[in-house]
Amino acid sequence: MRTIKRFIEGKPEYSDAREPTLAWYRQVRNANWATPAAVKRDIGSASILKDGRIAFNIAGNKYRIVVWINYSYRVVYIRFVGTHRQYDAIDAQTI
Repeated sequence: MRTIKRFIEGKPEYSDAREPTLAWYRQVRNANWATPAAVKRDIGSASILKDGRIAFNIAGNKYRIVVWINYSYRVVYIRFVGTHRQYDAIDAQTI
């Protein structure tokens, strides 16, 4: 949650990300994903990447969240939160 909070409170221009990002956080916190297919079933717009990473579209694809999921333990680690433009500038597989 600290990473999300830092992002949505970091710059005034990200204020429109607050509600969609917190809604995503609540959904993920209540999820019990054992496989990438389970993630895709719950959030159809999720992009399944390699090695347990998933990219989520937030606020109509204006923002992106990249996570790494440890499916065995049902733990989601946030690796990146940013604008779509910032996402395009990173390597989501290694961040």
